[in-house]
Amino acid sequence: MTITWNDRIPIYRQLRARVVAMILDGALNEGDPLPSVRQVAADFQINPLTVSKAYQELVDEQLVEKRRGLGMFIVEGARETLLKSERERFLREEWPALYARLQRLGLDLQTLLREAKREPEQPA
Repeated sequence: MTITWNDRIPIYRQLRARVVAMILDGALNEGDPLPSVRQVAADFQINPLTVSKAYQELVDEQLVEKRRGLGMFIVEGARETLLKSERERFLREEWPALYARLQRLGLDLQTLLREAKREPEQPA
């Protein structure tokens, strides 16, 4: 698996966001272990302290729990907690600008839904 890091955002924040996305997408489920700090550091060629910092944020947010001698695991209810907080963040931070742009472009809900259902055009 290859990953491209954004130079404007700290790597530990990007790693945290990647784990959050995996939980929301169902790639990581409640009770699943996270890959070890050493494994992630080796796979992505980053400092283990960077991985630890990302994982610690997830622990602080009570999405992940440490089990002594076993590793870190996704806690029960993590997906629902994330769905709630990510929806609230989207509505607060992203939706106002998106809505304003849709208004400027004269796009309505029916047009957006129709376009979402269309098959993507294949490049020639």
